[in-house]
Amino acid sequence: MKKRKLKKKPIIILVLSILVLGIIFILIGNINNNKGDDKKVETKTDNKIEEIKVEEKPEKRISLAMVGDVLVHETVYLDADLGNGNYDFSHMFTNIEPMIKDYDLKYMNQESTIGGKNLGISAYPSFNSPDEIGDNLVDIGFNMVSLANNHSLDRGANALLYSNNYWKSKNVITAGAYSSQEERDDVKIYEMNGIKYAFLSYTTSSNAALPNNYYINYYSDALAKQDIEKAADADVIIVAMHWGTEYTNSETQSQVRIADYLSSLGVDLIIGTHPHVVEPITYIGDTLVIYSLGNFISNQLVLGVNQGTGMIVFVDIVLDEENNVKFENLNYELLLSYSDNSTNFKVIPYSMLTNNELLNYEDYKANYESVVERYMEI
Repeated sequence: MKKRKLKKKPIIILVLSILVLGIIFILIGNINNNKGDDKKVETKTDNKIEEIKVEEKPEKRISLAMVGDVLVHETVYLDADLGNGNYDFSHMFTNIEPMIKDYDLKYMNQESTIGGKNLGISAYPSFNSPDEIGDNLVDIGFNMVSLANNHSLDRGANALLYSNNYWKSKNVITAGAYSSQEERDDVKIYEMNGIKYAFLSYTTSSNAALPNNYYINYYSDALAKQDIEKAADADVIIVAMHWGTEYTNSETQSQVRIADYLSSLGVDLIIGTHPHVVEPITYIGDTLVIYSLGNFISNQLVLGVNQGTGMIVFVDIVLDEENNVKFENLNYELLLSYSDNSTNFKVIPYSMLTNNELLNYEDYKANYESVVERYMEI
């Protein structure tokens, strides 16, 4: 005997359809209630709503302020001379201290070597600056110092070695000048706010013959590649480049080529000095490039407003959850290394200038802003 197939009655189908639709509506409602709030989860127990807080991941961020060349000409150190063999430059930087105090890293290029008073303090063309310029700048917060530049060996190896020992006595990080081959080859990785970073420094020129291969980092593609490969475990790679053509507000083909190459190796930030004037800020791929910060402190205002004008650049380096590097809050302020007939030196932000310090300063400001922002609005 064949088994009879049971026929489903229409009423059963209708009831089942209603139940399925009801379940779907309940699920959609729960999903919508949970949207827009990924920081809290609510549970209901015994007619009470308990709020469970989901722990947020801490943001990984380093804030950075950068200034250019510290170039202590004779008139600058004479203005700081206390008359007893000691110097005090602090009055020159009173406008800068409040601008940088909240930043994690504060960068500068120590262009004139701190080589020890026993050698005799001197200026252009062969610089040797007193310890106090470093003391005063560290006191207001500078903690990241580039030491590779064309004046690094002005007063010979003894001055450079003195400089290295001087900076080692300070709570700062340096790059670009070394006391041994082993020290030069040791690429350090630092950590701040959960971000691992490396700091490298190179110069493309030197005013003195190099007595060996390790005193200063003389740039080559091969050397940069070698060092950057050693920094592979860093989240962020920062390179200071002393390059370009003096007193020129446009980057050279050589600067662009080196920046392209460093970007291809994974460098995140390039900080440029040497031209003694401001040059553009731009991106090459994901690499932020500051071609030239100009002078920070010097007596080059006597050569013209162009040489007297530098800038301070601010940026936040952010590491996202996928360990990608981003730059936020990029900004800058033009600075004038002001003096009154080569006395009373003071670094003054353009935003604080009047026509008393610089006649037609607003026109100069507009001109240099167009230089800095040639490729991008900041």
